[in-house]
Amino acid sequence: MKIKVLASSSKGNSTYIETGNTKLLIDVGVSYPYLLRELEQISISPLELDGILITHTHADHIKGLQSLVKRTNIKVYTIEEMIPELIEKIPISNIQILSEYTEIKDFKVEYIRTSHDVISVGYILEDSNSSLVYITDTGYINRKFFNKLSNKNIYILESNHDEKMLMNGPYPYVLKQRILSDKGHLSNHTAASYLKDIIGDNTKYIVLAHLSEHNNTVELAYEATNEILKENHLEKNLIVAKPNESLEMIEV
Repeated sequence: MKIKVLASSSKGNSTYIETGNTKLLIDVGVSYPYLLRELEQISISPLELDGILITHTHADHIKGLQSLVKRTNIKVYTIEEMIPELIEKIPISNIQILSEYTEIKDFKVEYIRTSHDVISVGYILEDSNSSLVYITDTGYINRKFFNKLSNKNIYILESNHDEKMLMNGPYPYVLKQRILSDKGHLSNHTAASYLKDIIGDNTKYIVLAHLSEHNNTVELAYEATNEILKENHLEKNLIVAKPNESLEMIEV
């Protein structure tokens, strides 16, 4: 499995995933020219994509969806509750409703419910040899999903904010409370705590994603997770996705 985070921030999110002869995106919260440029860096055409998985309908995750569908007629995979908002942007004929387990060529895709201020999901993707957990934009992760999420090869997990930076920062109090709520975003500390509980011997890479540009830094996100992993003798390849920058390809 190959994974490349194309963009990860409050301004736009998109991740490319490939295995065998299957090529997918998770979200397309970037412009079509940006997506085209980033895919060209790895010699991929948008016309080669086999589908796109949608986590939720906030603009920083779907603002490029309409353009991508118009240019490629790509299949859009989502849960039924998101359809009313998506059909305002794309034809319903392009939408495929996810079941509990959905096979998309070489991938087996499972979704879990996450907790945000709109309907949202995270994803578990597996091929014959490797596995990925992808979770952003959630106020918490329900422990009932921990068995499903445990001991995967790669984790891409939101580490949105440092709580002290957020509370001392310029955001209005109402917005601060929303971010800290169960329908908001994971803090550095909370993300690190979850990772401690779900990673395992099979885990090769952890990518901390969706960092706030105003309420976090790459250094604070890295330190929070690195510290708790070291304390528990769980050192892994730890990568922080910088806002407005793509990452190098990861392969397992």
